[in-house]
Order: sequence, then structure tokens, then C-alpha cells
Amino acid sequence: MVHFSKLVRQGAGLAKPLLKRAHSVTLDWDIRQKSRFEATDNQGRSVGVFLPRGTTVRGGDVLIGEDGSLLQVQAAAQPVLRITHDTVHGSVFDLTRAAYHLGNRHVPIELQVDHLKIEPDHVLADMLRAMHLHVAQVNETFEPESGAYGDQANHSHGHAHLAAHDHHPHPHVHGPDCHHDH
Repeated sequence: MVHFSKLVRQGAGLAKPLLKRAHSVTLDWDIRQKSRFEATDNQGRSVGVFLPRGTTVRGGDVLIGEDGSLLQVQAAAQPVLRITHDTVHGSVFDLTRAAYHLGNRHVPIELQVDHLKIEPDHVLADMLRAMHLHVAQVNETFEPESGAYGDQANHSHGHAHLAAHDHHPHPHVHGPDCHHDH
């Protein structure tokens, strides 16, 4: 088993020829939201992923193995509810209302311009239909929003950043002059 403990978001900075030679693994959202899991890549190789707690893996991310190998992550198609507005009697704003109500229930949601996706749930499907939205069960990839603070390891400056800057002798200000990426 090859162990992978480094994550490169969307393969940023990696050369295309390296990515073309990389193995891949196709995973559904249930697995990709875990920071530790085992899987089998496209070459039949057993892989173990050990990332910092709270890290989610997104389709398009690249994992780096202890042996230096690269593993491209692909989002698997899975059963999801695809929610659209009624083009005759409703408006796109109905999707905003639906996202608000789903968010209040802490439901993972994939937001698109013309539709929402959530994991199958008959109670939520009934609620959405009562809001005059169209709900269809489909088999598609699922990439829910990461939330206000983003995925841990999504960038170099995550939610727990205050403790990381306790060593600064001066106050740490977040704004146009903070001189680091967000």
C-alpha cells in the first residue's frame, strides 16, 4: 500500500506532463470528505490517504505519495437530488430561497447558477417540492460548498489562522495590506 499525506489543490503548480503520467482514483463525496481512507487506484494499486483532520479532497486535487508518486482525484458520479426552479411559475430566486432553507439545516449543497444538488433525502425532497421546485434524482458528481471558512488545507491560511500568528510582535490585520493570500 502506498501512503499519501500531501495534497495539492487542483494540481496547482504541477507540470502537465507529470499529471498525464499520474495514476487516478475515483471517489464519491462520502469518501472525499474523510481525511483518512483507503482506496484502489485506476491501476489496481492499494492506496492509503492520511491527511490532516478536517481536510476534504475535491475532484481535481492531486495527492503526493510517500514514494513521490502522484494520484489525481476524480469525483465519482453518485445519486444526488438535482433541484431546479419552475421556469413557468417560478424564478431563479426560488433556488436562493431553497439554498437558505437547506443551509439552515446544515445540508451540504452544491451551488450552480441554474440548479442545486444535495444528497438524497426524501424529507428534504418533499420540502423542496412544496416550495414549487423540481427535484430529480440523478447520478452525477457532487462537490458541495465548503462553507464560510473553506476546506481545511484549501489554502495556506485556514480558519485556525489566529493561533498561527501568535508569535507576531505586532497586531495581525486582515485587509488589503496584510501581504498574504486568502
